[in-house]
Amino acid sequence: MLTAADAGDAAALLAAVPAGRRVALVDPRFVGHVHALRLGLTDPRFPAATVPGALTAQAEARPALVRALQRTTAAVGAGAPTAVPEAGAETAPQTAAEPTTGQTAGQATGQTTAPAADPAPEDPTLPGRIAAALEAEGTPVHRPALGSLVAAVPADAEQEAAAVAGLTSVDDEAVRLRSAVKAHDGFFTTFCISPYSRYIARWCARRGLTPNQVTTASLVTALIAAGAAATGTRGGYVAAGILLLVSFVLDCTDGQLARYSLQYSTMGAWLDATFDRAKEYAFYAGLAIGAVRGGDDVWTLALGAMVLQACRHVVDFSFNEANHDAVANTSPTAALSNKLDSVGWTVWARRMIVLPIGERWAMIAVLTALTTPRIVFYALLVGCSLAACYTTAGRLLRSLTRKARRTDRAAQALADLADSGPLAQAVAAVAPGLRGAFTVPAAALLGALVMIGSALFLPYGSWLTVAAAGVYVLLSGLAVARPLKGALDWLVPPVFRAAEYVTILVLAARSDVPHAVPAAFGLVSAVAYHHYDTVYRIRGGTGAPPGWLVRTIGGHEGRTALVAVLAAVLTHASGFTTALTALAVAVALVVLVESIRFWVSSSAPAVHDEGELA
Repeated sequence: MLTAADAGDAAALLAAVPAGRRVALVDPRFVGHVHALRLGLTDPRFPAATVPGALTAQAEARPALVRALQRTTAAVGAGAPTAVPEAGAETAPQTAAEPTTGQTAGQATGQTTAPAADPAPEDPTLPGRIAAALEAEGTPVHRPALGSLVAAVPADAEQEAAAVAGLTSVDDEAVRLRSAVKAHDGFFTTFCISPYSRYIARWCARRGLTPNQVTTASLVTALIAAGAAATGTRGGYVAAGILLLVSFVLDCTDGQLARYSLQYSTMGAWLDATFDRAKEYAFYAGLAIGAVRGGDDVWTLALGAMVLQACRHVVDFSFNEANHDAVANTSPTAALSNKLDSVGWTVWARRMIVLPIGERWAMIAVLTALTTPRIVFYALLVGCSLAACYTTAGRLLRSLTRKARRTDRAAQALADLADSGPLAQAVAAVAPGLRGAFTVPAAALLGALVMIGSALFLPYGSWLTVAAAGVYVLLSGLAVARPLKGALDWLVPPVFRAAEYVTILVLAARSDVPHAVPAAFGLVSAVAYHHYDTVYRIRGGTGAPPGWLVRTIGGHEGRTALVAVLAAVLTHASGFTTALTALAVAVALVVLVESIRFWVSSSAPAVHDEGELA
């Protein structure tokens, strides 16, 4: 911690700090909770952040900070010298640097303020003025919600007494523990997991464990659970159910640990965004293997459950990306939904109806321990189907009653989620584009129905199925020939996902080739990973995976057509299983290598995924 005599001295001290390091300016008169300073000065997700009396800037915002400080110094003038007492207690001089968290690289800089001419209305201190100057220049400044936490720079004894009274009346640690839990979560997670998992998160934080370590422990536990299920014994199923619940507790703990200690990272974003799906699908595979050992082949049900769950998610992702920044984004249906949310019991009922991850994993764990894999998958298929109907119907009603205008960003996000390969793009390049309010989703749906119907009802291995794949390619290209800005155009990506996944499932199930369905399970898993990776890149603001990746793995229409061709060429031969396995391995290698490269690169978003309710 460096002490500046006045604003000009602060500028000189700041210039001496290496450019790649984070810095903070804290008014020495600051009075507030330690956690208020943590929220304002140590969150790595934002280039600049502020709370009353304190401001921080990471390396990317340092040049803008220097300019803002120079302009503010010229406007405010030099302040009277003020010493910053030794750190230690909960008033301004003691917490100005907040050295205990270790996340400001020792660069917090105490700073005095001058008498403010033309003071800023929200925060007239020098850090507050600099924050306003940064925003005026175009640098976003994060202002964390402090709630009951105190963060103030009192101007007189009366204000100081009020701030100190606020300090003593609010338990800083209790607020920190509460804020570690997500504000919106499912019923099972909220009432059966979070009441104690937050204390596990604090225990981990005090022992130096990181969220990534807890996430990895959750994955390892789930994989052990899948292995126990794969034994096919009652003891194995009971152990699998218990371990799956333990894995879910750890899954909740890692996010709570990240929020409790403000340890957000690019690697954490990647791990948290993908491991939930890996754990669930690995458990499905374990159940299927265990069932086969017990004489019951349920691989088709396992793959069906995975397909249904993946399609549910893409409905959510696609709808949200289409509407989160839409103009005039209101509807009577949305108003009714908000009104229902004002009635306490309806909130929990609606969250449980969609079978979110907590309820779903609890159901899987209990049924695994007490029943058979077949019953587990039947329950999943029925429950997820009802949930999918409920959520999709609500989104359709909202879309039809909205007057929203899609933005270019939303249209691009939907195009990226569509995952169109070179064949569909070639068609789109020469097609005039479909006009009409609902023609685009209708064309996508027609193509999907032709593809799935041919796989279902034509003789297995028929070249007519390959011809149907050609029709699917044509209609897929027509559907994306124009920007996806229609009211229901968000349906295009989910329809494409269903067409590809279900076609692979049906052809593998109808092939009667040994191990074809497990190979198809691997292929859909690899492709689904690519689609989830695309979602989280878009959410992080970095855009979709590079075009070469989509071209290399063929796009949804290319993979669907290729599987149809393989089924026709390798009819009644074990080569179909080999081909599906080879395709799964090839897609997985290309997608994983590129995904790992991206998520460990400097361009990856430093965010912590909050997870999906579903």
